[in-house]
Amino acid sequence: MKISTKGRYGLTIMMELAAKFGEGPTSLKSIAEKNQLSEHYLEQLIAPLRNAGLVKSVRGAYGGYILSRAAEEITAGDIIRVLEGPISPVDFTEEDDPAKRDLWLRIRDSIAEVLDSTTLDSLINYEEAGAEQNYMFYI
Repeated sequence: MKISTKGRYGLTIMMELAAKFGEGPTSLKSIAEKNQLSEHYLEQLIAPLRNAGLVKSVRGAYGGYILSRAAEEITAGDIIRVLEGPISPVDFTEEDDPAKRDLWLRIRDSIAEVLDSTTLDSLINYEEAGAEQNYMFYI
């Protein structure tokens, strides 16, 4: 399974909204400019996220988008499934070899476990948490 730009950019949108959670709506234009992405493409991605109930739109001069729930309650899996569809490394049928079928199922389950255990909050705070856990070696 290869995550397309839909999934990657959708995750970017959601991380930007998570970083601004509680500060009011964020425009797609500001997200596009900050990340050097096409605003038109982001507009296409935000609709399914809104329809899935992950974001809310706010109209008006200072409108934009906000998360519908706290960043700790939304996972990468929620976002990827909305934009990419079901998580599956291959399409398999009942006729597949049972050993290969088991391998594909374990891969699918491992990917799903990582995506479902990674919240937006953990993604936006990754640098802070990671910096404390990394070691610095000098030669």
